[in-house]
Amino acid sequence: MSEDPIHHARNFLSRFTVNGVAAADFDDLINQTKSWSDWCRAWSERAAVHEAMGREALAKKKYVSAADHLTRASVTYHYGKYLFVQDMEQMKAAHKKAVDCLDLALPHLDPPGERVMIPYEGKQLAGTLRLPKGVKRPPIVLMTMGLDSTKEELLTFEQTFLERGMAILAFDGPGQGEAEYDFPIRYDYENVVGPVIDWLIATRKEQVDTDRIGIWGISLGGYYAPRSAAYEKRIKAAIANCGPYNWGALWDKLPGLTRDAYVQRSHSKTLDEAKQKAFQLDLTGVAEKIECPLFVIAGGLDRLCPPEDAERLAREAKGNTVLLVIPDGNHVAHNRAYKYRNQSADWMAEQLSA
Repeated sequence: MSEDPIHHARNFLSRFTVNGVAAADFDDLINQTKSWSDWCRAWSERAAVHEAMGREALAKKKYVSAADHLTRASVTYHYGKYLFVQDMEQMKAAHKKAVDCLDLALPHLDPPGERVMIPYEGKQLAGTLRLPKGVKRPPIVLMTMGLDSTKEELLTFEQTFLERGMAILAFDGPGQGEAEYDFPIRYDYENVVGPVIDWLIATRKEQVDTDRIGIWGISLGGYYAPRSAAYEKRIKAAIANCGPYNWGALWDKLPGLTRDAYVQRSHSKTLDEAKQKAFQLDLTGVAEKIECPLFVIAGGLDRLCPPEDAERLAREAKGNTVLLVIPDGNHVAHNRAYKYRNQSADWMAEQLSA
């Protein structure tokens, strides 16, 4: 990369703050961090401030405060590591802290969460399961994230479903979060979602209604969700937010950090190998197999996954499809979250209603 990506870091503002980073922390760290090589260290140091307050609150049995501090610590550690693949030792240390802080917070969230481990190809996928208050056997939404996001980033998204009486299961799939070290990104995501649904049916059928399963995905998850819905017919409704139609076709215009992260998380040896794998993430001939209701979100200013990709997906899907293009929305429309989060959660609640 010819230019230090720190010069573009201000573009992260809407994403970081809408997902739980303190605005003042973002401002401080953007102004103080002069080089991308310092990024993970600086963010981890700030996250440690929140972690210390959270652990102190836990020790004093101030559980509401503890959850607030620890979830902010978790997402701050997460943003320290999320694209920082040039120093894996630093990245893994920050990642472990993000996971540990969320795990400490989970029992004290409102509603509480549970860390779950889902058997997968001889190992396990880590996830967060949360149930809404006062709802017997609620429907459940599977939450699939993108290339650079993990379950630690999704708490504010989770809340929109929980508040409407739906359970959530946010899990790190192949190439994501805790699974990225064991499993490379895979294009046939129905073969990930299928075992997750099998686990739900085998172990949680008394807690959630496994006949009412939705799936939600952002960014690269906006490919995984419709891909899964095309082949996994136990899914009753899907939300795809700013996903690619063909990831390889976008490759040459992707930021250097994004390409580097894809190399790492696809377990490729070179950029060329990663690019060839990226072309496997393609909805050609797949979108037309989607028969369940589909809600597609696009950002008109999205520089990663252009709105034309979302429009094509919506056009080709065979089920009842809603397309919401947010003209002034950036990638995942984080800067205009109020224009789609409530709307898409309301839609999912309607699709999964008894």
